[in-house]
Amino acid sequence: MSEETLAPPQESTPAAEVPAASELGDVDPTVTQAPPRKGGKKKAAAKKAATPKGADVAAATPRPPEPAPQLATLPLEEALPLFRESFTRLKNEIQKAIVGYDDLLTDTLIAIFSGGHVLLEGVPGLGKTFLVRVLSQVVGLEPGRVQCTPDLMPADILGTHIVNEDAHGRRVLHFEKGPVFKNILLVDEINRATPKTQAALLEVMQEHAVTAGGERHRLPTPFFVIATQNPMEMEGTYPLPEAQLDRFMFKIKVPFPNLESLVEISRRTTGFDEPKLESVLSGAQLMQLQHSLTDIPIADPIASYASKLVLASHPEQPDALGAVKRYVSYGSSPRGLQALIRGARIWCAVRGGTAVSADDVRRVAHVALRHRIILNFEGEAQQVKVDGLIDALLEQVSSPAEEAA
Repeated sequence: MSEETLAPPQESTPAAEVPAASELGDVDPTVTQAPPRKGGKKKAAAKKAATPKGADVAAATPRPPEPAPQLATLPLEEALPLFRESFTRLKNEIQKAIVGYDDLLTDTLIAIFSGGHVLLEGVPGLGKTFLVRVLSQVVGLEPGRVQCTPDLMPADILGTHIVNEDAHGRRVLHFEKGPVFKNILLVDEINRATPKTQAALLEVMQEHAVTAGGERHRLPTPFFVIATQNPMEMEGTYPLPEAQLDRFMFKIKVPFPNLESLVEISRRTTGFDEPKLESVLSGAQLMQLQHSLTDIPIADPIASYASKLVLASHPEQPDALGAVKRYVSYGSSPRGLQALIRGARIWCAVRGGTAVSADDVRRVAHVALRHRIILNFEGEAQQVKVDGLIDALLEQVSSPAEEAA
């Protein structure tokens, strides 16, 4: 290469004379700039992807469950009038869409204000599913539904982990929530689900949470389960185990409508117009009333009376009824006592009382105990009615007023 083809060397500016970047203004395109180092952009992009912003990291990293918000409890003297008004409005609003079933609606609302789950037993076509939809509308809760079949798996109702991509294209495990993550969950024909799926509801109903992949996911509050079952069908059904039955606060039997109710049903439901329902309460207001109503006092003699009813249902007790010793395998659990006390408190508030009485306990005895008294083989063979045994228990156990007389 000849010397003529060589470009003349450029004079270098001393380091002390290099102007600051703020003094340069616009960059002169004629000035030759040093080229970037090879692979610098790729390394910078890789470094940026490896250390994303805090918001992106939070989106990909599972957060621990947040604690439930603490609600301010109303004083009892303020909560009782508000509760009675809300209870009456709720019942009237529900009866715009559901004909009859006065006792059924009362018992269901008692369980909801007590924070308990309900098992509805009745033949198909009586409006059990429709009741849950109406309840969710008037209480302002988000409904969910699970239609139980023999091939239903626990992941179908609880949720499962799926592989997903985050904002940076990385594959991460994401928990896809199931239908149980609603405020009021309808489990339709629960006795058609297999025992494995039925057992998956145990933690949901008791702990109000789902554990999957080592992570605990809390359910929204308030949370209720209303399950239905058909007592007539035997093929393809799996009777609920005692531990599962015990999770339900009330077992309510849905009766067949009478003549007047059937005529009214034909008038309301054979057209295209549906009744317009208004929301009476919000979920926060419902929980506030629930907390306040637990302050309704119950005297020790009344609590002792409810405890005696539970003990009288056990055949091993020395003073148990002859029918109980003959036909009952085992009696109610302590959860039955809890259901009696909680239900009696709400019924006391409904009737306008200020303290729980023995009559309040009697009012909820059948719905609280009928699914907790388990018959033995002879009782099943003789087709003994559990409600008849509860009637006998109520006659046998003396109330505090009867003992004092």
